[in-house]
Amino acid sequence: MAKKKPQSGKAAPGPKPIEKIAVLGLGKVGALAARLLHDTGFEVIGVDAQAPSESFPFKTRKANLTAPSRLEKLLAPCDAVLSCLPYALNKNLATVAHGLGVHYFDLTEDVPTTQAIREMSGSASAVMAPQCGLAPGFVGIVGAHLAKQFRKVRAIKLRVGALPQHPSGLLGYAFNWSPEGVVNEYLNDCEVIEEGVHKTLSSMEWLETIYVNGVKLEAFTTSGGLGTMCETYLGRVDNIDYKTMRYPGHVQLMNFFFHELLMREDRAAAGRILTNAKPPVDDDVVYLHISAEGHLGTGGGGNGGQLARKEFVRAYYPKEISGESRRAIAWTTSASVCAVIEMVSTGVLPQRGFIKQEEIPFPAFQKTRNGQFFKIS
Repeated sequence: MAKKKPQSGKAAPGPKPIEKIAVLGLGKVGALAARLLHDTGFEVIGVDAQAPSESFPFKTRKANLTAPSRLEKLLAPCDAVLSCLPYALNKNLATVAHGLGVHYFDLTEDVPTTQAIREMSGSASAVMAPQCGLAPGFVGIVGAHLAKQFRKVRAIKLRVGALPQHPSGLLGYAFNWSPEGVVNEYLNDCEVIEEGVHKTLSSMEWLETIYVNGVKLEAFTTSGGLGTMCETYLGRVDNIDYKTMRYPGHVQLMNFFFHELLMREDRAAAGRILTNAKPPVDDDVVYLHISAEGHLGTGGGGNGGQLARKEFVRAYYPKEISGESRRAIAWTTSASVCAVIEMVSTGVLPQRGFIKQEEIPFPAFQKTRNGQFFKIS
């Protein structure tokens, strides 16, 4: 067992290899992430505000996840913490982890939360790594990998759709992800780089048509999916944007719901209405359409090479893990963050400070136990 960390406010002696990790929030994603980490060889403790309703092969406990003093007691014996909690709880948790010198990971797509964690990371003695899920997270790792293959990059485009395989109704959707997160993505402003200029624009705009494996989808801007990529690539890439993919007709109805019916004024109520109307389904699919365009280092062309486009297009489906079928959105999100935790533990990634997803090497990611889930045979 790892040695106990100093109490909050005291200087930590420096990061150690990750042996014991606390996973906070045992919903579909959190429970699976905890299992994957346990199967990888970490000592896991799972914590939730409610008593776990199922048995796990690791220790679990019920705890108040909003009280700093309780969080300190939970995290003090641990080397790392993974938050699978609602985004609103992450800043408080990250503050406690920072004070204890405990590695911190989360799945948030919320930009203000990430900015707050980024600010505290400058004085961190351990890793502060938010945004380690699917988007932001995995898609940024892949997008950066594609971009590295060009001498000059003119565009990076990230497209993600977590959808039911067999849609019904006009929305063609099912809420397999956090309703708070989805509502925020649809309503918060989006960062983009357009023609070399860093801009902010409204969500649910820039509508386009995309096909993945012959399936027609629509894509539109949503918030948070780029993580820190605009900051990283400003001045280096002419155009960067992130869009959510849905079945055709979805975005028109969501604009009607949020803006014409004014449901944007009550996000909590909007989330309740939508999840009541479109509950989760087991037969889901995660579509990825990630691309980079630019000039290669050989051949002609005014920018020093042949113009080309590299793509990473995948459809991920439910997968059997630990004897149980897991939804595509659950395992893609869980496996991504667990792979990053592996890379920190083995020293492939930095041992302290803020980790940007786009700085994580994709080949090394694929070699981890959990990164191998993304390989399609």
